[in-house]
Amino acid sequence: MNDTGTRRPLKVREVKFVVAFARYLSGKQITPNQISVISILFAALAAAGFICFALYAHWWLLILAGLMIQCRLLCNLFDGMVAVEGGKKTNSGELFNDIPDRIADPLILVSAGYAVHMVAYGAELGWCAGLLAVMTAYIRTLSASIGAPVDFKGPMAKQHRMAVLTIACVLTAIETLVWHTDYCLLIALIVIILGAVVTCIRRAVSAYRFLEA
Repeated sequence: MNDTGTRRPLKVREVKFVVAFARYLSGKQITPNQISVISILFAALAAAGFICFALYAHWWLLILAGLMIQCRLLCNLFDGMVAVEGGKKTNSGELFNDIPDRIADPLILVSAGYAVHMVAYGAELGWCAGLLAVMTAYIRTLSASIGAPVDFKGPMAKQHRMAVLTIACVLTAIETLVWHTDYCLLIALIVIILGAVVTCIRRAVSAYRFLEA
């Protein structure tokens, strides 16, 4: 996030190790926009883990996918810290902050749907989750563009979606080893979809109330 006025509130920015690493990155020849673009690479690696799991059902592929999801989120964290705290904010920062996220979210969620073996409609769930993830961000951006406050509320904002999916990766890896099933991943996608619907409604209603007040 490259703008202090539209930053997602995250307590992790106050952690000493995080602050120190952000300061380290700020001293290197790397820009916030480059970090934002790298997040797409990690999202693609997470997607590759899910697709390979769909083909081969090796439990460790889900662990790999979960790790790559977290690496993607770290990029989302450090691009903003390098931009704001590191003094490297650019005029084009919001483009690089938003567009990679709109690529990464559906890339991860759609591929997770294809990784579900237990039902025939896993892919459809993945596509639905990916589209709704983009929709939550669209409502936030649209609302802000017409004068409403920037709204990051959940229950299924970006960090919540990725947390649910990461936990599902770990649980499904264990489930695959023990029972050779992947119901946890299926349940996670359903939870993300339902939560994203609620998130879209809450953000739209909040914007409506503010604009009509």
